[in-house]
Amino acid sequence: METDAARSLVLDAAEELFYGRGIQAVGMDAVRSASGVTLRRLYQLFPSKGALVEAYLLRRDARWRGSLAAYVDTVHAPPRERVLAVFDWLRAWFEEPGFRGCAFINSFGELGATSPEVALAARRHKEEFRRYVTGLVTEADASASTGAHVALLAEGAMVTAALTGSSAPAREAREAAALLLPQVPAQGSRL
Repeated sequence: METDAARSLVLDAAEELFYGRGIQAVGMDAVRSASGVTLRRLYQLFPSKGALVEAYLLRRDARWRGSLAAYVDTVHAPPRERVLAVFDWLRAWFEEPGFRGCAFINSFGELGATSPEVALAARRHKEEFRRYVTGLVTEADASASTGAHVALLAEGAMVTAALTGSSAPAREAREAAALLLPQVPAQGSRL
């Protein structure tokens, strides 16, 4: 089996297991079984569980942020609406079967105190998300500090949705974010 194909199989299995059950609850043998690769091949690709966890988080970060950006890029509306589209995307994510909250918050909660790699991956993901949201907010003629506030609303929605099993926090956070953003004047109105 090609290295890239085997790596993808292992990462797919790890993502499903780590996200679904938690990192500490899943051993390398479970990843091996779910991926269909031999234990020897698994350890050739990822010499330790820590290396596998780090690769899982890096890939999840790229996929998650890429999916969000692709969604927002489809919104052909004023910049303010593109900011609010972040919350629409979050709502759809919260409604996916198997949603268990933010993988980075979850992994940090499990291992952040003992794994500098997990803590760094989680911090990096959150910083990139905040930077992305702040960029959208400044394009909507609001300040960078407003961007930080909007990102914090999104983070709170993620945690609350995971705890409640509801997508309502996305709508509630969207409504709060709309209050922070400058209003778009109605067509034909004079300022």
